[in-house]
Amino acid sequence: MRHSLTRSAASALALSLAVVLSACSSVPENRMLNSVHQPVVERNRYVFDVETLPGGGMSISEQRRLEGWFESLGLKYGDKIAVDDPLESRATMASVDTVAGRWGIIVEAGPAPVTPGYVPAGGARIVVSRTTASVPGCPDWSAKSDFSMSNRTMSNFGCATNSNLAAMVADKEHLIKGASGTGETVVMSGNKAIDSYRAAKPTGEEGLKNNSTSSVKSSSGGGN
Repeated sequence: MRHSLTRSAASALALSLAVVLSACSSVPENRMLNSVHQPVVERNRYVFDVETLPGGGMSISEQRRLEGWFESLGLKYGDKIAVDDPLESRATMASVDTVAGRWGIIVEAGPAPVTPGYVPAGGARIVVSRTTASVPGCPDWSAKSDFSMSNRTMSNFGCATNSNLAAMVADKEHLIKGASGTGETVVMSGNKAIDSYRAAKPTGEEGLKNNSTSSVKSSSGGGN
């Protein structure tokens, strides 16, 4: 009887170890220093149809409608604005650019992104492209932060750094292709202000100005 109990205990122990090992093997192992949690950039497009004047351009009422739509979207840096105008009117482009300029955004030249449907006759379509960045699956506490026999990184490894990076980058498309530049870096543009400050003459180089001071007497008269 005692021998059968020992066998049962040994079988239960082996079964529990098998369950634990199978659970450990199901956890994906990352033995590199590159995090499996990387920022994902998504692009959304919003459209708004406006009526244009016969000679091009937009009326004041249409510009106010467009301004209200921009406000409802919360237009911000990083948003791209394009105009889908069948007539390709410069006046219409200028009207949209005037409204968008209140948010400090310039309307992109060139063809607008393709959107579903057709642009209504006698009108134009404003397309706002917005990109967002996030790190799916973070935070990830699916695995414990204890010793790993396979020398793998923790499941939450990289979540904090990449989530902060996705939140801090103003133009999310820079996470994909970087900033297309004119060959001038941020450091070079910053040095312009520094060089201008260094090249300026000291304020005391020309000496102090002689300012004459005079006392002003004020008289007050009282009536009886």
